[in-house]
Parts: sequence; C-alpha cells; structure tokens
Amino acid sequence: MPKPTRQNPERGTARTRLLEAARDVIRSRGFAATTIDDLCTAAGVTKGAFFHHFDSKEALGVAAAVHWAETTAAFFAAAPYHDHEDPLDRVLGYVDFRKQIIAGDLAEFTCLVGTMTQEVYGSHPAIRDACAASIFGHAATLEPDIEAAMRARGIAADWTAASLAAHTQAVLQGAFILAKATGDSAIARDSVDHLGRYIEMLFATGGGREVLE
Repeated sequence: MPKPTRQNPERGTARTRLLEAARDVIRSRGFAATTIDDLCTAAGVTKGAFFHHFDSKEALGVAAAVHWAETTAAFFAAAPYHDHEDPLDRVLGYVDFRKQIIAGDLAEFTCLVGTMTQEVYGSHPAIRDACAASIFGHAATLEPDIEAAMRARGIAADWTAASLAAHTQAVLQGAFILAKATGDSAIARDSVDHLGRYIEMLFATGGGREVLE
C-alpha cells in the first residue's frame, strides 16, 4: 500500500488518511515518538481535522489497531495459500507467504500492532487490548486449517490448533524484533523458515503423541 505524504495524500476521508499515516509513521518511529503534528503532516490534514475525528492520540492508536486488523484481514483473505487442497499445505503456504512479504524497509513489513504493544502494554491498556484483538483475531484465521490438518492425519496431541496458531504469531513478532535489532530482514526470514520446519516436523511425528487409530 502506498504511503501518504503531504504532497500526495492518499484518497479518502481525513480520518482514513490519518489511520494510514499512523500505520506508516508509528511503524517507523514508534508510538511514543510520533506526534499529532507528525500524523497530520503525513496525512496532509490539519490539526483541527485530527481532533474532529479523534479525541486524543490514544484514541487514534486504538482506531489504528482496528483499521490495521480490518485491512490486513482483507489482504490475507486474498492470499494464494488458501488455494491449496491439503489443509497442512495451506498452513505451510501461510508461513511461506509470511516469508515472502518480509521485504523492503523495516517499517514496510513489521507489524503495527506488535510495535504498539511493545511500547504501550502498561501505559495505554485500551491500545494494548485493541492490538491483542488484532493479533489473536488473525491467529484465529489459521485455526480451521490446523484443525483440519490434525483430523486428516489422525493427530491427538497435548497442544491445540489455537495454541499452534498463537505460536506462529509469537515467532513472527519475535522475528520482527530481531530484524529491528539487527537492521537486517534476513534474520526474520530465517526465523520464518524455522517455523515452517517446526510445523512440518510436528505433523510428521504425529503431533508429539500417538496417532489415533
């Protein structure tokens, strides 16, 4: 998605432009370091327009997390990994797709809600909760394919589809942190490769417990 600028703001309402600006600026600078003036400049709107739509920077943060969840949901719903017939291939295809989109500048592929959670989990609980809803809501989209793959292979395990789906997000968020720490996206892609290998081995070994008859 193109980044809005003062010279060429994205089409849409001032509210939408502010949310898109928040997506890009916060991923680049962090929530605390991003000012309302920064957001208005990036969105090409006035400060009056900001306060017309949002009571505070925190309110903008909550709305940005919700907007992120909505837009990324559409993005992943259209991704090609859904086309695989085998549910395990869909799960592994999801992992491959996540690796493919780790490209460009750090701010272009890292996660807005992950970035905000790390900063505000103790200071802004409303933003934290909106970010959690986004992260776990996305994880939940993986659960049907994981459950179907477990049934297809007769796997009874001491882990659940929900726990494995959550683990995928833990690895991805950790991969983004390592990329930020090193300034190198390759380390994030390596982590995603390991996630794929882990899932393959997990299903190849019957999920850690005996396979059902």
